[in-house]
Amino acid sequence: MKKRIQISLAIATALAITLTGCSSSDDAAENTFTIAYQGPLSGGEASTGTDEQNAVKYAIELFMEANPEYTIELVSVDDQGDPAVASTVAPGTAANEKILGIVGPAYSGATIASLPFYKDGGLVMISPSATRVSITDPATPDFGGPVFHRVVGKDDKQGPALAKYATDGVANAKVFVVDDQSSYAVPLREYVEAGLKSVAGASLVGGDSVINTATDYAPTIAKIKTSGANVVIYTGYYSAAAIFVKQLRDSGSKAVFAGGDGVFNQEFPKLAGAAAEDSRITGVGGLAGISADLEADFQEKMGVSSGVYSVESFDAANILLEGIKAGNTTRETMLAWVKAYEGTSVSGNTIKFDENGDISYGLFAGFTTKDGVLVNTGIIK
Repeated sequence: MKKRIQISLAIATALAITLTGCSSSDDAAENTFTIAYQGPLSGGEASTGTDEQNAVKYAIELFMEANPEYTIELVSVDDQGDPAVASTVAPGTAANEKILGIVGPAYSGATIASLPFYKDGGLVMISPSATRVSITDPATPDFGGPVFHRVVGKDDKQGPALAKYATDGVANAKVFVVDDQSSYAVPLREYVEAGLKSVAGASLVGGDSVINTATDYAPTIAKIKTSGANVVIYTGYYSAAAIFVKQLRDSGSKAVFAGGDGVFNQEFPKLAGAAAEDSRITGVGGLAGISADLEADFQEKMGVSSGVYSVESFDAANILLEGIKAGNTTRETMLAWVKAYEGTSVSGNTIKFDENGDISYGLFAGFTTKDGVLVNTGIIK
């Protein structure tokens, strides 16, 4: 069956993508339902959002092939990964009563900024990549209940994993940790530093906080040299990490460079070039790590390879699509569906959310840059 994709582009506003199946106009009207994706689709972090959205579009296409009586419309909301932008696009998304659920937002800061509007609208959220612990902690003002859910692990697990992976095989590891002042990076840094206490032979010798729009890391690099660090861990995002690591290498530093899942993007080695070689990054795998056949089908249908958080985005979309097929066609019933959901990820893990919206598993893998590409080295245990 042939399908038509209509795309209307807009920056920092909602953009509608309609995948139309072959059915009569009356049937299409009765069986047309809408979900949304929210993440960075423009700006410096757009690669992550594009990868995630492609996986959502792929899930929709498979669903419509298997269920030709349904037409699924995807409203894509570009928040640029920026809380300030998210707070301007979320009200309109919440007010669009056709939207039954959202895959996203991608980033923690944008999630927190969007939450008041989605809570008021009873709009269920399933993030593939927002890892900040406070979003599922009812004791904090960031708490996303009852609407927020995530199909990714959170930073209280990632921090210790990153600390362990960054220092693996480094004798007498002396660690310097840098955040980018974002609502994601600051708490992740805290979890990394706490995790270092459990790594034999490792010590924290310094740290710094540098805004993510910085272009000159010379003051931080001077501190790194003075500290004697042989491991540098960056807890911000990939676009800034590329600038940082290039300047670090240009200074002559041979310290191990490591980063969290904000750096986990194939654009990082592309932007950083040779300076990114042998970097150590925590993240999750794409569809290629699950099934070669699935990856091949994805490439055939989408025209590109799967990317970061493809598995999580695909899973999140499928939860909403299964909910529609099960008859949950109001926001109220869709929220109830997601909260009670129990199913199987494309990775084979059981998906089930706890009362605060966390998934029943949340593992992180290690990646290293080899010949300009991030390569999966396995689950960090």
